Amino acid sequence: MQITRQADYAMRAVLYLSKLGSDRRAATSQIAEEQHIPPSFLAKIVSQLSVAGLLQTSRGARGGVSLARPAEDISFLEVVEAIDGPIYLNECVADGGVCTFGESCPLRPVFCEAQAELVARLENTSFGSVLKTNGKNGGSG
Repeated sequence: MQITRQADYAMRAVLYLSKLGSDRRAATSQIAEEQHIPPSFLAKIVSQLSVAGLLQTSRGARGGVSLARPAEDISFLEVVEAIDGPIYLNECVADGGVCTFGESCPLRPVFCEAQAELVARLENTSFGSVLKTNGKNGGSG
């Protein structure tokens, strides 16, 4: 399983804004340049994260993008799911009925457990906690 490039860019953008702090804004052009994200791609990502309630945007001379909540309150899972939707390691995790073997499949429990562990890890990891662990000047990507 691999998150999409778009979700990776979203994670980098949120981490960048987390380093600035919840009270500061950044221009999307600045984020795009410093995080090596194509500007048109970033515009779409910012829009999706804004709709999800993770970012705030404002126009004008003093406009820009900022976190909608403190970095400690934004989980990795929220960002990934805002971009990619729910995480499924295998389609049988979401719907056991798609498997030819049904409930007797010996693989499904392993996929379900692995997915639960991954989701829990992403849900319990906030951008604020990562900054505290790696220092505010830690790199991203």
